[in-house]
Amino acid sequence: MHPAFSVIFLTTLIGVGQGMFLGLFSAQFYAAFKLINVENAQGFYSGGSFVVLLFLLGGLGASFFHLGHPERAWRAASQWRTSWLSREVIVLPLFMFMVFIYGTLHYFGWDPNLTSANLPAGQLSFLVGVVGTVVCFGLFLCTGMIYACIKFLQEWHTPLTPLNYTLLGAASGFTLSAGFAASYAPELIGFFAELAIVLTLVAAVFRIGALLRNYRIKHRSTLQTAIGVRHNKIVQKAQGAMGGSFNTREYFHGQTAAFLKSIKYLFLVFTFIVPVVLLVLALVLGVNSLLGLAFVTQYLGLIAERWFFFAQARHPQNLYYQTI
Repeated sequence: MHPAFSVIFLTTLIGVGQGMFLGLFSAQFYAAFKLINVENAQGFYSGGSFVVLLFLLGGLGASFFHLGHPERAWRAASQWRTSWLSREVIVLPLFMFMVFIYGTLHYFGWDPNLTSANLPAGQLSFLVGVVGTVVCFGLFLCTGMIYACIKFLQEWHTPLTPLNYTLLGAASGFTLSAGFAASYAPELIGFFAELAIVLTLVAAVFRIGALLRNYRIKHRSTLQTAIGVRHNKIVQKAQGAMGGSFNTREYFHGQTAAFLKSIKYLFLVFTFIVPVVLLVLALVLGVNSLLGLAFVTQYLGLIAERWFFFAQARHPQNLYYQTI
């Protein structure tokens, strides 16, 4: 497939935003049960929510560059009964609304106890956080299933697709949370950095698992099935046209196998290895600037990872256009 940078930025930016929101609410959850202490809770949660919204808005804005008629974008939500894309279009604004409410409650300190007992679950912001977390995971599912539900693209048609979207988004979001905590809540640096390391390592395991699975795929469509000829030796000499076409532009990346291989190793290093090393060094040396560098490095790796994710998928129609 041909990777569209508008979709690459959409999926990576909203993934970071979702991951950071999970980080914010995780801190509130732990603090509610006295497991950690958040000294500047009001500024940390409200400021963090603002950052989350910026990433979500950035991803939403990037998505419009993928539309031929942006003025008709509202129609994308009309097929919510059958389309995961329509569901994503509905869930994304809902999640943004929940983040806005969550941040607003903390900014103005509106956090009444809704139960007679003094329980964390009775706090309004806590309940909003719980609902927001559910919506957040729903958005991860919708985004991943847009690709996982396409049966003829065997590289995508696996439960690993939505799982990797979730893990990569969570890992990058917690890495960003660690960098954000350096300015607003230094006491939480260790909390976020350690969880970011764990999430990044877990994400690495499942992403490498997806790579190994795709390496061993036996594609159902072949030159023989494409043209209905059972002969074992079929060689395509031409694509049947003198130049490129919509099919060759939109369903094939146009890069060499060596280029794809280099991108694969690039994203493995920048998404997993370098961020973990930087996070460990930040904890050991106490150099907070390494936290920001870890996020920037990981996000660049995510861009390469998402490009490879799209490029690796082999559309069956390319069987007709192998030779140009």
